[in-house]
Amino acid sequence: MILSTTEHIPNHEIIEVLGIVQGSSVRARNLGRDALALLKNVVGGELDEYTKLLHQSRAQATERLIVQANHLNADAVINIRYSAAMVVQAASEILVYGTAIKFKKQR
Repeated sequence: MILSTTEHIPNHEIIEVLGIVQGSSVRARNLGRDALALLKNVVGGELDEYTKLLHQSRAQATERLIVQANHLNADAVINIRYSAAMVVQAASEILVYGTAIKFKKQR
């Protein structure tokens, strides 16, 4: 599956737009991460635990987008965008969406 933030894939002709596909992941913070983050806020530095949490969330959301695209027999997903939103005070959603397409078969 080709994933791209662009509108076109070089050397591939789009013959069909299959529709919008999306994937999301909602993750909650935990007490251990919050304690480490509070300490980092005092001394400064990257909040590694939150960085890892967001990376895992983006990866899971992207996997779910790919599953939807595969159900449509897509060759690629173009115009991919990521979005984040707070669901409740201690949980955030990572959303990824794009356009599933089919390519003209190359010889």
